[in-house]
This record gives sequence, structure tokens and C-alpha cells, in this order.
Amino acid sequence: MATSSQSRTGRKFLFLGLGIVLVIAIYTAGWFYAANRLEETVIKAIAPGGTSSIKGECTDMAFRGYPFRIGLFCSKVNVEDTKTGVTTSFGALRSAAQVYAPGHIVWELDSPAEIRTPHGLTVSAQWANLQSSLVTKLKGIDRTSLVIDGLKAQAVSSVTNQTIDFDSAKTEVHLRQNGADLDGAVTLNDAATVVQGWPEILPRLNAIADVTLAGKAGMIDGSDTTGLYGASGELRRVMLDIGDGRIMRISGPFAFDDQGYLSGKFKLEIEKLGDWADNAKQAFPQLQSTIDTARKLLGALAGGGDHTSVDLVVDRGRATVSGFIPLGKIPPI
Repeated sequence: MATSSQSRTGRKFLFLGLGIVLVIAIYTAGWFYAANRLEETVIKAIAPGGTSSIKGECTDMAFRGYPFRIGLFCSKVNVEDTKTGVTTSFGALRSAAQVYAPGHIVWELDSPAEIRTPHGLTVSAQWANLQSSLVTKLKGIDRTSLVIDGLKAQAVSSVTNQTIDFDSAKTEVHLRQNGADLDGAVTLNDAATVVQGWPEILPRLNAIADVTLAGKAGMIDGSDTTGLYGASGELRRVMLDIGDGRIMRISGPFAFDDQGYLSGKFKLEIEKLGDWADNAKQAFPQLQSTIDTARKLLGALAGGGDHTSVDLVVDRGRATVSGFIPLGKIPPI
């Protein structure tokens, strides 16, 4: 009896040990599967464009954090869109997710970054710190947030030989799926844009943009293949603040046609119209008389005050004030 009891006890311990080993093996396999999904998700977040055309390379890739965290580390990230020919490179990548919440991913990306297009456009960027978080669901990325401190970027066109410099003390981008729609918000703090050879149109400013694109939830992770062509939406607000109460706001519905031309009816509000006009005359001294005429016209529409609100109508790129005062043409996207 004692021998039989010891034998049964031994078998129980054997089965228990095998069960533990099996559970560890399944857990480990699941951990590495989740780690590989983490790589795919982060690459899609960095350069969305459709899973079939995006190829990512993670140099010196290492998975860390086992068993309670899932971490992906790379010394360099290269992304290529084989459909458009756009190539992108970044510095080191660090990303992580908790095992109990693998769909909530946080990641950091180091500069420098460089984007090259087959049309001769090169964009290079540096930053002090870039942090992001994203939440996935069964179908794609549900929402994502990006915060960049000390961003400095330069765009150079080999076709036009034009250079544009942009810098911002802090940049925030927030995107989320709202049913079939895409909600987006962008905030810029202490930002400036300088076009080489052009006068400085605006001083350093703070800006906020808030927009919804109808039926474009898939743009957040690249599952939408048409982009802005044929898209429509609502610009809830764009606000430019250059200080001392000088604020400009734009809002209204808009749409892009299949050729990329913009149409829409926007409400344009300007606080301290006279100060904006003075700033424009400093940037374009050769247009002082034209700017004075426009100032008087907008002032008349505002009833002689320094706050004006007018309709800005865009019809396939042709922009007018209230539908009859021409402003110029906006090129297609």
C-alpha cells in the first residue's frame, strides 16, 4: 500500500510539473506573439499607409520585459512604402505594454528623422523628446496621442529649390476613431514657420486645430487606402494666436474632390484687425495699399469695429470672401 501510494503521489507531482511547464510554454509563446504584434502595431503608428505596402526594419531588435512587460527596442527604424516610394528613417525606438493590457502601448522615438519622397521632397527633423501612447482594438488602432518637445524640422525640394523651416516648443497630436469617422486635434506652442526667400508672414504663435473626417477612421492606422481624396468633414476650429489679443479663427464644413481640390464654406473671425493688417504690411511692404484696401473692406463688413467675421468660400480651390471678393487659388493636395 505504501509503495502504491508513493507511486500515485509521484505521478501527481509529475503531471503537476508537466502542467506547469506546459503553462509556461504557452505563456512564453503568447508573450512572443504579443511582442511581434507590438512591433507591427508601432510601425503602423509611426508610418500608417496600409499593411500591404509598408515595410519596416527594426535594427538590433530586442524584446525585453519578460514575463510581466512586453518591450520592443530598436537602435534605428527604417520604413518604406513600396506603393508610394516614400522612405523614412528614425533613431532609437523604445516601446512597452503591460501583459495584462497588451493593447495599451507606450513608445518613445529618438531623432534624427528623415523622410524622402520620389518627387524630390526631403524632410529632416530633430527633437528633444518624443513620446506617444496608443490603444488598439480588434480592428486597428482605436486612438493615439503624440507629444514632441523641441521640434525643429526642415523641408527641402530639389525640384523648386525651396526650403521651409519649422520649429515648435511643444507639439501635440491626438487622433481617435469615432465610429466610422476620424477625430483629430493638433496643438502648437511657440511655433514659427520660415520660408527661405520669403518675408516672415507670421510671428511666433500658438495654434489649435480640431477636425473630423467623415468615414476616415481607417486613416489612423493605414487601413484607409484613399486618404483625403474624396473626403469630407467638419473643421470645428483652427485658432491662431500671435499674442496681445491678436487671434484668428476659422471653422466650417469642407470637402476634397477626387483631384484633391478643396471646397468649403468657412467662418473667418479676426480679433484686432488693425494689428493683423500692420503685421501683414511689415511682411509685404510692397502690398501696403492692397492691404489697406482689404482692411477697410473687412472693417466695413465688421461695422467699423476691430473685430470682423466674414464668410470664406472655397470652390474647387478658388477662395473668395463672401463669394465675391477673390483671394486666390489653393492648389490641390
